[in-house]
Amino acid sequence: MAPRQLSLFDEPSFYESADVELKSAKGGVPSSLWETYSAFANTNGGTIVLGAAEKGDRLDLHGIEDTNKVIDAIWSVLNNRAKVSSNILLADDVTVMCVSDKNFIRIRVPRATRFQRPIFLNNDPFGHTYRRDHTGDYRCPPDQVRRMFADQSTESADSRILPHFSLDDLHLPSLNQYRNRFSASNPNHPWLLEDDLGLLKKLGGWRKDRSSNEEGITVAGLLMFGLEEAIKDPSAVPRYQVDYRERMSDTPDQRWSDRITLDGTWEGNLFQFYYRVLPRIVSSLKAPFQIDASLYRFDESSVGIAVREALVNSLIHADYSGQGGIVIDRYPDRVQFSNPGTLLISHEQLLKGGISECRNKCLQGMFQQMGAGDKAGSGMDRIRTSWEDARFRPPSIAETQNPDRVNLSLPMISLLDGQSIERLIAIFGDRVRSQHPQDVQILVMALEEGSITNARLQEVLTVHRTELTKTLQTLVKANFLKRAGTGRWTSYVLKSPSPHSRAEASHPEADVPTSVPTSVPTSVPTSVPASNLPHSNRFSAFSDDNSWETLTKIGAVAKGNASPELVREVIVELCARAGWLTRAELGSLLGRNSSGIQKRYLGNLVNSRILKLRYSKINHPQQAYGLASAQRTDDEPAS
Repeated sequence: MAPRQLSLFDEPSFYESADVELKSAKGGVPSSLWETYSAFANTNGGTIVLGAAEKGDRLDLHGIEDTNKVIDAIWSVLNNRAKVSSNILLADDVTVMCVSDKNFIRIRVPRATRFQRPIFLNNDPFGHTYRRDHTGDYRCPPDQVRRMFADQSTESADSRILPHFSLDDLHLPSLNQYRNRFSASNPNHPWLLEDDLGLLKKLGGWRKDRSSNEEGITVAGLLMFGLEEAIKDPSAVPRYQVDYRERMSDTPDQRWSDRITLDGTWEGNLFQFYYRVLPRIVSSLKAPFQIDASLYRFDESSVGIAVREALVNSLIHADYSGQGGIVIDRYPDRVQFSNPGTLLISHEQLLKGGISECRNKCLQGMFQQMGAGDKAGSGMDRIRTSWEDARFRPPSIAETQNPDRVNLSLPMISLLDGQSIERLIAIFGDRVRSQHPQDVQILVMALEEGSITNARLQEVLTVHRTELTKTLQTLVKANFLKRAGTGRWTSYVLKSPSPHSRAEASHPEADVPTSVPTSVPTSVPTSVPASNLPHSNRFSAFSDDNSWETLTKIGAVAKGNASPELVREVIVELCARAGWLTRAELGSLLGRNSSGIQKRYLGNLVNSRILKLRYSKINHPQQAYGLASAQRTDDEPAS
């Protein structure tokens, strides 16, 4: 096999994410190769490179002398069912690469389809099935393996007949309301002539098994129309849980301002949950679509379509045997949907659209018939298109493990809002304006989230990892970003403006890499009148002009070998004048490492109730600190 020259960007940065694994192979094919093969196949795919290893913050590129021998050994094991349960590689998935006159073997492992998973080793699915997370390969617990086997079935998960359940286990008012909604959506449909049992049969809520003559309510019928007590019966769906939480309060101690959960005040089936939650979400949107008194007709905007589609998709794609139930959180700036289970198609296929795999096809049909998303289950492509029409930042979707969950976030923030652009211009100057919009979007994410990774960008941008790597490297070379960490722990933060960089150089503690941006606003909002601030005589010489220039002069008082008492006093003064300051902004003003400021001062000041948090969640990406006696004047609630 003729080697191919590795490209410039492949060599230094192709190992920056969890989906790349380097293995030495000095003694031939390493035994750990097969665990990684299983892990990549059962997760999101990945690349294995033989002949290289990570040595601290550098790559040891020693290469492989006899690549043909190693490749023959790889294919031999791949086709040995006693060793590997299935070979999912094609011929061009194993290639020889050349770097600096040394040869390497690259193995591209695709994500296995749901019909191929689990990929396991040694004829032992419950002992040798692996998956991948950020730290490496891990052995799957038995329940995770069983769910993979369950997903192989061509029979819809919700079509299972539930023995010993009857029509008495249904909430008939829900079925009647559904019939009315169905009639409003399609008044001439012949199924409307059926009685309750007949309608259930047409919808897949009642089924007869022709091989056993068993018939009864299906999982779908019970989930959609059942009594809560029956749904949660140990022989039905004992892990069933639905939860909607509004986190819109300005009060930090208030966990949510409204909540819809299984509390006994309503019949907790999916039909009732859908019609309680959807109006709550859309009523608070900037451009909501309207619902009439009967919840029948919609004046649909692109935002409304996306929210409705996301809600329906969360309900029909959930693995109701999984942990945690369906959780929907409504924040002032986003809506988040989280449901148990894994994606049945790859992340790349999901973003491209055109392919739909639904775990609960009966539920999907039920929602379609009542007009709740005419193309329910059509996937992220429809949601992303609707969100793009509204000029919001792209939705992001991610899978988490232990337990398996799919998380969709719909941010309701302008794609490139003026305030963020102005903050970037304050740091980097007008050259920001000449950057490609996608590059600016990456910089905005780094500014607001503190740090970014290749994996994070893949969640929100329809760009391949390799292209994102090139873009990130370009932004580093242009002095917009700087790289922190190595290997799969690599992240990128905004590069400090030169005055800050000089200040950092004078303090050894500033050499510690941080994961927050050193952003510098053009002006800082004032939330407390100057006359009410707890000024000490030390700051009386400074004007009441709380511009960034004035704050910088105050921060300079605590630079150098200032005592801890003075640093503490300056931090309080800065927060009192500014209203809210992030730890990165405090680091810039004081010329100190922001992590050190947080560990040494901010925690104690908050615990002492001298300062307060802007967001109740301590690790919120936009966490900021203000004077505890200050009055909140901005519109950003604690969340």
